[in-house]
Amino acid sequence: MPTDQGPDDVIARYLGGEIGAMNAQLPKARKTLTELLHEEHPRVVCLDGSEHSFKIDELKFLASILDDRERNELLLPMIIEVHSGRSELVVRSRRGVEAKVLARVLDMPVSVEKTGIRIYRSQLGSVRRALKTATQYVFTL
Repeated sequence: MPTDQGPDDVIARYLGGEIGAMNAQLPKARKTLTELLHEEHPRVVCLDGSEHSFKIDELKFLASILDDRERNELLLPMIIEVHSGRSELVVRSRRGVEAKVLARVLDMPVSVEKTGIRIYRSQLGSVRRALKTATQYVFTL
């Protein structure tokens, strides 16, 4: 017997709106580590018009891990995708530079997959302790 899908569509739209509101802190555009290191007050503008500031100590820590080419490739803040109902998180990665950073922070090898770098919720505390201002969450359904 078919069921009415109407209410599920309403819930999906509502959750989509809520997720959008939760992601309003995302940057309009990210900057490279090199760019941020040259700014007096390193920051990016967010979708909601606010500013996301970076701690200089975190930027210097990242710079100590990476070479010049990698500093020009690393876009900040690094985006950590939190997907509803999954124990794994994905750190979005264009060229894999984030893997070098995460391997250092987690003190273990990590691998770059097609969608990014998979980390586990249990590792999130270590990542956020070391890179609180250099990372941001994006929430997905």
